[in-house]
Amino acid sequence: MSITAPQIAMVAGEASGDLLASLILPSLSHQWPQSRLFGVGGPRMTKYGFDAQWSSDQLAVRGYIEVLKHYKRIVGIRNQLKAQWTAQKPDVFIGVDAPDFNLDLAQHLKKNGVPTMQLICPSIWAWRAKRVHHIQKSVVHVLCIFPFETELLAQHGIEATFIGHPLAQVIPMNPDQSKARATLGLSCEDKLVCVMPGSRASEIEQMLDRFLKASQLMLNQSPRLKFVLPTLPAFQQQIKQKIAQYQLTNHMILLDGQSHTALAACDVAMVASGTATLEAALFKRPMVIAYHMPWISWQIMRRQKLQEWVGLPNILSQSFVVPELIQEKAQPKNLAHEVLQWLDQPQRCQMVQSRFHELHQTLLKDTAQLALHAIQKILTR
Repeated sequence: MSITAPQIAMVAGEASGDLLASLILPSLSHQWPQSRLFGVGGPRMTKYGFDAQWSSDQLAVRGYIEVLKHYKRIVGIRNQLKAQWTAQKPDVFIGVDAPDFNLDLAQHLKKNGVPTMQLICPSIWAWRAKRVHHIQKSVVHVLCIFPFETELLAQHGIEATFIGHPLAQVIPMNPDQSKARATLGLSCEDKLVCVMPGSRASEIEQMLDRFLKASQLMLNQSPRLKFVLPTLPAFQQQIKQKIAQYQLTNHMILLDGQSHTALAACDVAMVASGTATLEAALFKRPMVIAYHMPWISWQIMRRQKLQEWVGLPNILSQSFVVPELIQEKAQPKNLAHEVLQWLDQPQRCQMVQSRFHELHQTLLKDTAQLALHAIQKILTR
């Protein structure tokens, strides 16, 4: 193996994984200009020279029913990767999030002599704790983005490094709201709600109508309210039609990506549970977290849930810092009520912004360098 030109295989299973992986790719390319970075990734990763043999959105499904719908395609991709990377072994495999897909692939590769790593520890502290045994069998090192995870993994003899959260580096400690609003053509006096219904097709299906109906209800109570909805290119046309259907065209700005501009500009966010909730917290924005999934998926998931919180800001704070509306509570009238509550309570907003500032400081590390050093150690063993 030549350390000057490592073959680094990666699988980032969805939009959030694409974002997180893209934040460490520049340091890898800088350290090893002749390296080859390849596998499954998204548009952010390909910008840094990643060779995406499959797109991340091919794996972007959540929930048991949703996975079953696409099971044949997902397993087909995994089997092809197993065969390909067993025949032509990479110097290291790094799974990025998507643990159900990546740990199975990693276990196969590890058995066949490929060093394996996982970027983002599966949330064994939140649900399905028994997955820790699968981690033991599958990877030699975990790159953790939350500080408490390394100790938890050490209890099971799993090597791990806390690298901080990549988003804590990318997002400024004090976001410039005025600049973001100028970019969107909005004044500082406007009251702005950021609407984030998710990055997966299944989430858009479950959350979009709820969020748009809630926006309509808010507008009825506060006619001068404005909205911004950042989304991926794949959903642009569908969402544009829905916005028109709810008669929100003149009140809602639809953005192609630019979620960070939207969060910097807004006063409050209405967010589907996931990485976007942490992004909103790092932008110090009050939010309402919501989620809805098919009934069977929810029944299975809630039986394996270890904590009373679902949203990352609340899990990391170990308290309900922001409201969560899950399943039957995720009704448009409830969403509208909670968002308007934030807009009516500036002192409460200041308190949560202070909590999020502390959270940001905890997660802020030199993520790319810490990840690089851990990967170097694995490559030189």
